[in-house]
Amino acid sequence: MVFSIGALGFEGDLPASIFHLQLITNDAADWNAESDVVAVFHTNAGHVTLHDAAYNADRNISTGNPHKDLLEDLMKRGVRVELCGATAKAHHWGNTDLLPGIPVNTDAMARTVQLVQEGFIKITE
Repeated sequence: MVFSIGALGFEGDLPASIFHLQLITNDAADWNAESDVVAVFHTNAGHVTLHDAAYNADRNISTGNPHKDLLEDLMKRGVRVELCGATAKAHHWGNTDLLPGIPVNTDAMARTVQLVQEGFIKITE
């Protein structure tokens, strides 16, 4: 499945999209099921892919990216996290601004269409 994440809705302080990614990843592990999950962050959610210094500069804070550990855990468990290229361009973010292992794709719409054409089910968050 491909998660298209353009904005963050919260359950308490936890972004619901990240909670849902954890849920499906945990379910697949519990069921011993094969899964291929891609999370494409874009628009108003792209900042979650930034490392601490870039996050601080973008969000005008000094606490670092509060989502990085959650994303890094998901990636260790096989979730592919990507950033929309159009979002990166609009914010002047480059590969050096991102958490390790997060690629920039052409743009969220093209990437989502590509994955759906490959048989992925689209989840919009």
